Amino acid sequence: MKVIIPAAGTGTRLFPHTHTKPKAMVYIAGKPIIGHILDRMINLEPEEIILIVGYRKEQLISYVNENYQGIFNIKYVEQANRLGLGHSIYMTREYVKDSDVMIALGDMIFKAGYLDFYKKHAGNEKCSGSIGVREVEDPRKYGIVELEKVSSCIKKLEEKPESPASNLGIAGVYFIKDTQMLFEVLEQMIKNDTRSRGEYQLTDALQKMIQLGSRLKTFEVSSWYDCGHAESLLETNQVLLNEKENISCDYESVDSVIIHPVAIGKNVKITNSVIGPHASIAEGTFVESSIISDSVIGSRTNISNVNLQSSIVGDDANVVGKHNSLNIGDSSSIEF
Repeated sequence: MKVIIPAAGTGTRLFPHTHTKPKAMVYIAGKPIIGHILDRMINLEPEEIILIVGYRKEQLISYVNENYQGIFNIKYVEQANRLGLGHSIYMTREYVKDSDVMIALGDMIFKAGYLDFYKKHAGNEKCSGSIGVREVEDPRKYGIVELEKVSSCIKKLEEKPESPASNLGIAGVYFIKDTQMLFEVLEQMIKNDTRSRGEYQLTDALQKMIQLGSRLKTFEVSSWYDCGHAESLLETNQVLLNEKENISCDYESVDSVIIHPVAIGKNVKITNSVIGPHASIAEGTFVESSIISDSVIGSRTNISNVNLQSSIVGDDANVVGKHNSLNIGDSSSIEF
């Protein structure tokens, strides 16, 4: 089985952090998002990983080659025109050929490993593929699955429906056995310019496969961590740090308190500060006279004289505050 990871997008919901890097390279809990995804695929031992790149691709390729080339057989496919998830999958057809595939989105991190998902998929006998699903609170924000009552096969798939038929949201991991049909359907969609909201949707292609007779089933995904926008990024950072408890490299701490769990990169210097809990600080950063908690700090950044909570600071930034002098009388209340 081969694995397809679409990671070509610009990540507009994470601006300004993705102005200078692809979304998959945004740092959380000790490494870029793509690192957490690939770590969870090691036990799966795929035949090949096909990474779809585009926006600022050099950074992504460099990181993956340096850290995972000896672990996986990796191929890169460029999606120069980013026309949707369905289009990106179609770009991989020459590498996939007739192989079974797993599609894993490049901005989703799952608590479980992908091997667990594969085992659930393998338990779905006599089907053309399986889709990971989870009950969601607002189905209008997701691709939604409607099941047949008798066979438990998928009856209908719809992307962000106005009137959802169920609350089963697509979780961002797919197993496809009938890849030939998938590519044929995608080719027809592109040839006939069949777009939804300006893009070629994978959900629409899978729905067409069902209409042509494919039997698609589901498997349950207990939890996923969406790294697509700032609020969920901080939540994911916290969850991942809780799992690992402590992700720290060779850093220097002087007159400082470190409250675990934290992730502190190489060549970080911390002076007269309180770090944690749930702080991720990338390599080469300098922190002085500051308090940082529940935050993500990028590489080669200078943090001085500030109190940061629930914050995201990018690479090569300079965040400097100033000390205050107070003369406060009885029964006073001051908030900064």
